[in-house]
Amino acid sequence: MTDTTITAAVFAAVADWSQPLLTYYDHRSGERTELSGATLGNWAAKSANFFVDELGLAPGDEVVVDLPEHWQTAAILLGAWWAGARVRLPGSSGDTGAVGVAVTSAQRIDAHDDVDELLVASLDPFAMGVRDLPVGVTDFATAVRVHGDQYSPTDVPAGPVLDDDDTATVLATARRAAAADGVSAGTRVLTARRWHDARGVIGNLVAPLAVGASLVTVSHPDDDRLAGLADTERADITLR
Repeated sequence: MTDTTITAAVFAAVADWSQPLLTYYDHRSGERTELSGATLGNWAAKSANFFVDELGLAPGDEVVVDLPEHWQTAAILLGAWWAGARVRLPGSSGDTGAVGVAVTSAQRIDAHDDVDELLVASLDPFAMGVRDLPVGVTDFATAVRVHGDQYSPTDVPAGPVLDDDDTATVLATARRAAAADGVSAGTRVLTARRWHDARGVIGNLVAPLAVGASLVTVSHPDDDRLAGLADTERADITLR
């Protein structure tokens, strides 16, 4: 039992809101996007406000997040948790089929034809919208921009928030994972590890952020470039 959310715990660990908190690289596309604590917080707040104000999401309602590793995915996860959602990831245990809300990519629309509210994240470096979506599918980037960049939850869910785990379990597991990796407050972490499933999200995304580290995460990593990237980003630890 806890009186906080995963998102509140992550942002409570931020020591300097102006410094990079999440830096995202994609070695295949060449993307590099850097978000300070303030910027990631704004995107998470916009996402939470959208879920609550526009979709009417209530604590405990389920949101499927079917997205690859990306800075937008991190913001959407943090926003959903702030709103009190129970996040489910593809292939999670206990899936019941039809759900109310799902966020996915344009390439995965057909995998979610039984969803009441289907949202598409552009995964664009500048969060530009997606054109020519089917009728009934919402462009998340465009919809979320009009919402406020501050959020204060009115209720904290007592039940599961990531698949079948509650907030206390997720945070305890994340902190153990951070300790096992030698990650603590102020550590600059470069990771090529995946965080597409629940275990990866807890250990490779939530873990460093929840203990006050900053994270450089790389999709489609090129091993030959990681050593140089560690120097460029002044990483203290590289995780593969």
